[in-house]
Amino acid sequence: MSGRRSLVWLGLTPEPERELPPSVAALRIRARTLAAAPLEPAAAERRRVERLLLHGSERSWLRYLAEVTELVTSVADGSQPGDRKAALLAGEVVLDHHRMLIGLPGPGYDRTADDRRTLEAAVRTLRTAGLDPARSTGSPDGGQR
Repeated sequence: MSGRRSLVWLGLTPEPERELPPSVAALRIRARTLAAAPLEPAAAERRRVERLLLHGSERSWLRYLAEVTELVTSVADGSQPGDRKAALLAGEVVLDHHRMLIGLPGPGYDRTADDRRTLEAAVRTLRTAGLDPARSTGSPDGGQR
């Protein structure tokens, strides 16, 4: 094995790089007090992703996606409040990414097996909840009956 760092994993990052920052920022805001949130949460999240892609490794990228998985699943299971649409989008993007790892060399696909199973259940829950107006946070009647 050469001493050079493998960059093959970067081929899977365009969609997550583009779509995750605003969704993850929305989920992080809900997961902590608004007073502690940065002024531009999506921009801050975008900078974090950029740093990971430019200076990180596949392992650090997968750790970041594991954090996103935790945010998504906490919204899906109701343990944290959050934007269900943002959680669904983030969950679908990370799940697609993790499924595509099967085509890359290395242990990434096996390493993300638990997260894939967790995300499949969370995405299913979020999709189902979106079909039931009584469970949706954005119901047309504001949740009033």
